[in-house]
Amino acid sequence: MTERIKFVSKLLGLFAATFLFMTGNAMAYEEPSYELIKATDVYEIRQYEDRLAVQTRQTSGQNGAFRRLFNYISGSNESASKIAMTVPVIQSSDIGSSAMIFFLPKSFTEQSAPTPDADNVELITVKGGFYAVVKYSGRSSNQNYNKHAALLKEALRQDNIIIKGDPIMATYNGPFTLPFMRRNEAMYRVEWK
Repeated sequence: MTERIKFVSKLLGLFAATFLFMTGNAMAYEEPSYELIKATDVYEIRQYEDRLAVQTRQTSGQNGAFRRLFNYISGSNESASKIAMTVPVIQSSDIGSSAMIFFLPKSFTEQSAPTPDADNVELITVKGGFYAVVKYSGRSSNQNYNKHAALLKEALRQDNIIIKGDPIMATYNGPFTLPFMRRNEAMYRVEWK
């Protein structure tokens, strides 16, 4: 009976921690810093530095990818280290697969970041540079994202700004956050003077 009580207590603790993470109201999460280069009524141009991250790829859905990355920061790594969650979670797609990325806190370097246990999770460096970004609220659905990525692409075309890659989805809040309180972004890497 005692084992069952311990199990239920752990399960409730995991649920509470997940709920607090997903609502985004429990604490402030570290974000990659950037320099604001330009702001228009539609978008911002930001300059980011290189950022250390952990990435996984998959051919369908998102739940498996999120779970693998969450397991990594929860201790599924060579040193069983727990790592603070950061935002945003970013996703990008190319032919046949998609990538999901968690940024690591600034305190980690390539040398100090623990190696992932899972074969399909890897440490990467997200190259810095100039990114055009449009912010939006609401659900983090593909439909909402595609609409804002298209809006951003058209605004960049009108301003003669050259896009250097596929769009990127950046999600700052979990699914339990009320839609009107959510912060989402669609981004493109761009060429800048």
